[in-house]
Amino acid sequence: MVSRNTRVAAADMEAAAWHARLGERPVSTHTIEEFFAWRAVPANADAWRRVQAVWEGSGRLGGEARIQAAVDEAFTRRDRNAGRRRQGRIIGLIGGAAAALVLGVGVWAWLDSRSLFVTEVGEQQLVQLADGSTVRLDTASAVRVRMSGTERRVVLERGQALFTVARDASRPFVVAAGGAEVTAVGTVFDVRRQGEAVRVTLVEGAVDVAPKTGRPGERMRAGEQARVTADGVRRRSVDTAQATSWIEGRLVFEDVPLRQAAAEMNRYLQDPIVIEAGAFGETPVSGVFRAGDRAAFASAAAAGLDLQNRVRADGSLVLSAREKKLR
Repeated sequence: MVSRNTRVAAADMEAAAWHARLGERPVSTHTIEEFFAWRAVPANADAWRRVQAVWEGSGRLGGEARIQAAVDEAFTRRDRNAGRRRQGRIIGLIGGAAAALVLGVGVWAWLDSRSLFVTEVGEQQLVQLADGSTVRLDTASAVRVRMSGTERRVVLERGQALFTVARDASRPFVVAAGGAEVTAVGTVFDVRRQGEAVRVTLVEGAVDVAPKTGRPGERMRAGEQARVTADGVRRRSVDTAQATSWIEGRLVFEDVPLRQAAAEMNRYLQDPIVIEAGAFGETPVSGVFRAGDRAAFASAAAAGLDLQNRVRADGSLVLSAREKKLR
């Protein structure tokens, strides 16, 4: 019969191996599924916590020689299998505390990568968060999520996202974007980052919006849109259905300058629309278009403003004033 100490030692060895494996890049979905299945066993979950404690608290390493040995062996076996230089020898030279730090950085990098969600140009994605909230990412956007016992924090690194926040009064939901922070408890709001300036549209509930410069923030109410810059917060009433129509794949323009409408359409295009100088770029236009439907937008603009369009060799589509025929 296998003794309990033997089983514990085996579980510790497996946990150390998982730490090393998850520290490698890239980490496949299959590997992550295997890890969660392994950790679902209570004895394995205990071993995982013990190995985590090794690298989280370097002061306790002296009493965990067996686990440290398992960590070293896991890295040694990993490197031998990959045909790389034996890192266990280096780890032995720099000491147990530094070995735990190396291991911790590897696992932290993996956890960090799992909190980053990105969409490509023309792509949208719905992300379900652990607290029940959802984040709908628009084209060419990226968010990084951090959950703790006291706060739910999302950093909008670029682009636009619609947040539907699960109510939890003990943990405010904070979205940091550019030079602004938006704080909510349970609500629906849209945030778009444009450099350091940020545009916030509140669909339901209430949020507090504040510049990071230390200027006073403001409480927004449903049906308002705020532009947040280093100078402060400026609010106005908007049609929230129109302002968030992108979640349905539609772009709605109402008396918007042609150049601005084209720029909005270009967010969803690999090959952009170009408005040539003098081609009525500041003329207001109105219409509803499917996001990314370049042909429909160009055709409508050409017909409505008597423009001509042509496709360049690089794939871009140019709208220009129609050449006048000589008599």
